[in-house]
Amino acid sequence: MSIFIDRKTRLVVQGITGREGSFHTRQMIEYGTSVVAGVTPGKGGQLFESTVPVFNVVSEAVARTGANTSVIYVPPAMAAGAIMEAAEAGIQLIVCITEGVPVMDMSRTMPFVRAHGARLIGPNCPGLITPGASKVGIIPGNICAPGRVGLVSRSGTLTYEVVNHLTRNGIGQSTCVGIGGDPIIGTDFIACLGAFQDDPDTDAIVMIGEIGGTDEQNAAVFVKEKVTKPVVGFIAGQTAPKGRRMGHAGAIISGSSGTAEEKLAAFEAAGIAIMRRPVDVVTLLNSRP
Repeated sequence: MSIFIDRKTRLVVQGITGREGSFHTRQMIEYGTSVVAGVTPGKGGQLFESTVPVFNVVSEAVARTGANTSVIYVPPAMAAGAIMEAAEAGIQLIVCITEGVPVMDMSRTMPFVRAHGARLIGPNCPGLITPGASKVGIIPGNICAPGRVGLVSRSGTLTYEVVNHLTRNGIGQSTCVGIGGDPIIGTDFIACLGAFQDDPDTDAIVMIGEIGGTDEQNAAVFVKEKVTKPVVGFIAGQTAPKGRRMGHAGAIISGSSGTAEEKLAAFEAAGIAIMRRPVDVVTLLNSRP
């Protein structure tokens, strides 16, 4: 089993004819993802790679192909509109890869998404992958392996590093989810932790956070109260100076809020095993009860 995506995922790619969209669509198809449609306004009627039909609007793509998941590769100014279009068309899982989406756009978009009963992952995220079944986004499939460890991360590059350590040491993954590090995102740590807790084929969870905000502290409370499976955690940015942005828009320390020390203390209080380096994930998982 897995969370959010599996072999039943039927994917529509919004922005399929653009440079990023076309490149990553090929990667997803090669991995085995069921890419059933693409959407680029004005290019309806074309075929991508001679097999994937392109439509002008998402609603038509859903009606014609039964797509249930969307991944978005469009410029920042158009991303909010693309998310809302997918939600309005009945897409249940929307994954927005786009970086630089204005916060004000997202503040209007999230209530719309929730009202339509959809789940959004991102924006500014690498997407997710269920190894051996489906890949939606930009996580490299070649570093993943099927298994029973779930992973959720705010950082794309650290996702790749930790997954690579796991796979090289014979530890497979059930699903790997990159939630993104923007101030407003659609799916947080708690939602993923809850899904992994309920997944009978996930035995342990890896959580990768970073400085800024309080999401990791809130997640630690959830782990302490609701999660019975072993959790291993990492906080990026432990040496970052206060007040300086480190990568993500949400990764800013303000005063005493959002510091690595605060987050690590919350992890420790929740019984989360702490990685001091990404490679420590292997030892900590292998030593779990």
